[in-house]
Amino acid sequence: MAGCPYNPDHVPAVPANAEFPYLGAFNGLPALHPVGNIEVPTDGDDAHNFTPPGPNDIRGPCPGLNTAANHNFISHDGITNLAELLDAQQNIWNVGYDLAMALAVIGIGLTGDPVTTKMSIGCDATNRTSAVGSLLGEELGIDAHNKFEADTSLSRSDFFLKEPNDFAFNGTLFELMYKTVGGNFSLPQIVEYMGLRYKQSTAENPNFYFGPKVVLLYGAASFLFRLFPNFTGNTGPPVLHFIGGFFGAKQSGNTFVFNGGEQILDDWHNRLTPLTLANVADDFVTMYGMSPELLGGNAGKVNDFDALGANGTGVVGVKNSLLSLKPSDFICLIYQIATEDVPSSLQTKLGPLAASVVTFAATNLNPLGIFTTAGCTLLSTE
Repeated sequence: MAGCPYNPDHVPAVPANAEFPYLGAFNGLPALHPVGNIEVPTDGDDAHNFTPPGPNDIRGPCPGLNTAANHNFISHDGITNLAELLDAQQNIWNVGYDLAMALAVIGIGLTGDPVTTKMSIGCDATNRTSAVGSLLGEELGIDAHNKFEADTSLSRSDFFLKEPNDFAFNGTLFELMYKTVGGNFSLPQIVEYMGLRYKQSTAENPNFYFGPKVVLLYGAASFLFRLFPNFTGNTGPPVLHFIGGFFGAKQSGNTFVFNGGEQILDDWHNRLTPLTLANVADDFVTMYGMSPELLGGNAGKVNDFDALGANGTGVVGVKNSLLSLKPSDFICLIYQIATEDVPSSLQTKLGPLAASVVTFAATNLNPLGIFTTAGCTLLSTE
């Protein structure tokens, strides 16, 4: 919408093909041969080389989506859809189909259009994502606060603080992360940094909110050591070189600046086996168990924290303002986020999303099996 870049020449993603099949993910279907440790982009695949974003291209707060767009694995203009998102996650990083679907469904359902399955990877582009314009409401894109983007981000400012905003790369925060982890972006060090960001937001942001959807932040944080390193097998040193590439981070003296585009650096190889939703659930349990932060937020003043409530207002697995440490509860909370309106502020009440969103989410998530195995209450697809 107003102020959101507009590219009249929408070009779809460049799909994998017979010459450069990657993991064989085509048309939004599960990868045909999800065995990784392959170089991305593959040598000779010029169509997936890095192309920096232009002034008419949308970019947002997710380094992974920005990277995928800059390499044409999703549309370069930043308007993408379900099939592109599923193919890109699998072919680039060897993300498991269940995790790829969950992330895509949440992104489209909460910030895009479940009918067209389109979404913006940044700002509000309702006139391009919706089939009926803004008639049924605005589709705010990934920039929308407390949908995917949230306070205590690793490299983006809190929404209220606007330094410079909540979706652009913040070199000061990236520098703080780099110094906190000592150049080693592994699980314990990332947990330490996330705890620091929680304390920082409590002390500096009078409208700080840390709600149930922060499980998405933990998942995204785990990607630094589960998806971004250069892999041999399923392990790779989570060091600055490759991780900085995915963030578009460039060292400049004693700080970091944005280099103009997130990218996959030369000679990068993805993980060997798919990263599944169950894997991310296990990482969440470990990470949150090391530093269990209370859910809630500041009530208009800094250091004036108001806990979310003893029963978590009906949110799966929330008790005494803390998230559950059961992997099955994490998985069911992901399902609830995708299919119901989990609170996005201290004032927000729970309520069902539009029927089209619920149907879209349930239709795509119910068949995956993992939610049934976890004991989640599944919603009807009708």
